[in-house]
Amino acid sequence: MGHKIGVIGGDGIGPEVIKEGLKVIAAAGIDLDVFEYDLGGARYLKDQTILPDSVLEEWKDLDALYLGAVGTPEVPPGVIERGLLLKMRFELDLYINLRPFVIASHGDFSGHDFTVIRENTEGTYAGEGGFLRKGTNHEIATQGSVNTRHGVERCIRFAFELANSRERQHLTLVHKTNVLTFSGDLWERTFESVAHEFPNVETEYNHVDAACIYMVQDPQRYDVIVTDNLFGDILTDLGGAVSGGIGLACSANLNPERISPSMFEPVHGSAPDIVGTGQANPTAAILSGALMLNFLKETEAAQKIEIACANPETQTGTTTEIGDAIANLV
Repeated sequence: MGHKIGVIGGDGIGPEVIKEGLKVIAAAGIDLDVFEYDLGGARYLKDQTILPDSVLEEWKDLDALYLGAVGTPEVPPGVIERGLLLKMRFELDLYINLRPFVIASHGDFSGHDFTVIRENTEGTYAGEGGFLRKGTNHEIATQGSVNTRHGVERCIRFAFELANSRERQHLTLVHKTNVLTFSGDLWERTFESVAHEFPNVETEYNHVDAACIYMVQDPQRYDVIVTDNLFGDILTDLGGAVSGGIGLACSANLNPERISPSMFEPVHGSAPDIVGTGQANPTAAILSGALMLNFLKETEAAQKIEIACANPETQTGTTTEIGDAIANLV
């Protein structure tokens, strides 16, 4: 029996890149029991289904979820994001978003290898807020940020454990404590408290605006970054931009205690304009599959896939050709 994986191809190029990811995983010698789910913008347009509770219940018996991309232009913004992606994170308690950014050194170019840990279930994404006098000239909109000691501490502790396991043993907290004086104070105090348990980990603090500059000018300074939901969302897109582009950016949405299945997905969107053209680079989906294998303790296979993806000779051709090139090297 293989690992039980729920596969959500989704919309646009999602099914195309996930197909290549599954091909590479099979080439690495890993057997998966695949359960496919038709979810996303296209499904919503068909019958208004987003994420039924019955599907969530089925997922509790799975080992992991593997998602391509969701979203279509015909569906209003926020419907799929909140109804599917955020619901998955909240209901499955996927409180860690992990995104690695690795680019090899070559010639005079200095590569980098850092990971961003983003709190994934709180902050401004928790949905606290509302309207007053909506539609009038005196309209007021509020959008709160929910930060609990429990949620902040478990995220920071995960980041310290990760940093402690890496060679550099360095962890940077990113926030905006000089302006966000309440949430920032909670994050900073919690960070300092947990730091006492990890004496081998060197720590640093950056304001988020400074971190954006450093990530562009000197990404080598970072090893592990931990931050809140909103700042993490922004920083990880920037991390992708300085690491070869969003097409290479993979991610994991983790429940570290494995009480529910973790979810693995490429960072890019559904790109409906290039569906069926062969232009979609499946590398981010393939690397997300490697993250999934690593989480499932298939470490050797995950490493083979990561090494193959790093080979520049695999990065030319159509979607299928790139998938084949990577599969041939694992």
